[in-house]
Amino acid sequence: MPVEPPVVSPRDLVEAYAVLADGPVRPIAGGTDLMVALTGELGEPPDRILDLWGLDALRGIALDGDAIMLGALTTYTDIRRSALCGEHLPVLVEAAATIGAAQIQNRGTIGGNVVNASPAGDTLPVLLAADASFVLGSARGERVVPATAFWIAYRRTALAPDELLLRIRIPLLAGRELRYRKVGTRRAQSISKVVVALGWRDAGPAAPWTDVRLALGSVAATPIRALATEAVLEDRPPTPETADLAAETLAGELHPIDDVRSTAEYRRLVAARVLHRLVREAGGW
Repeated sequence: MPVEPPVVSPRDLVEAYAVLADGPVRPIAGGTDLMVALTGELGEPPDRILDLWGLDALRGIALDGDAIMLGALTTYTDIRRSALCGEHLPVLVEAAATIGAAQIQNRGTIGGNVVNASPAGDTLPVLLAADASFVLGSARGERVVPATAFWIAYRRTALAPDELLLRIRIPLLAGRELRYRKVGTRRAQSISKVVVALGWRDAGPAAPWTDVRLALGSVAATPIRALATEAVLEDRPPTPETADLAAETLAGELHPIDDVRSTAEYRRLVAARVLHRLVREAGGW
């Protein structure tokens, strides 16, 4: 059996930053992936654990001008129960509802999902499609990193060793529509085979789409934006012809891998069909 590493529980962010500066240390939030980390299946087990659960400064969901701010310790249950998320980001509520069972939703956090950096992370394509950005903090101060620059390689992020994810900022843009689909082996408690999040500016049922964002998970080493397919959807209305062309483009753009959950060909074809359905539903045909 692996030896359990010591756990440090700071009282505030200043103390947490000091522990990080004295690293190496593994920060955890809800700890839902902790047992996997201790086995060493995802790299070397941590020497020390920094338990962030008691830091109330990392909690809360609030409006901040034209954006919603979510503390890194916001749980999936918090998101599902949030009136602000229900009104302004129902797609995030939908994504949170697909993650695990009630026990995981009560402990698992959106910040943990972001920093864990699994390509199968269910909320990550939503954050990419929503043009989210991440507020990172350390004893050196705070900085903001856009979601497009945060996941730099398989399970690697732009976080420095002495930094924590503090908050997630999601802009609220007039006319912005967001849609989400997760495909897994079963309807609940399933690791995703394909995750698709689609965003656009909507000027009416038959109007051309603008500001298109198409993000996917479980099809690459990191969550990705499908830029070629976005270009096909940009300035086009959601017609059958647009859906056909976009689906064909996405199938050609993706280069997934085969693994224990699915084949590359399945992921490629399913992602294309999911996109086709999302365009069809938006177009009402």
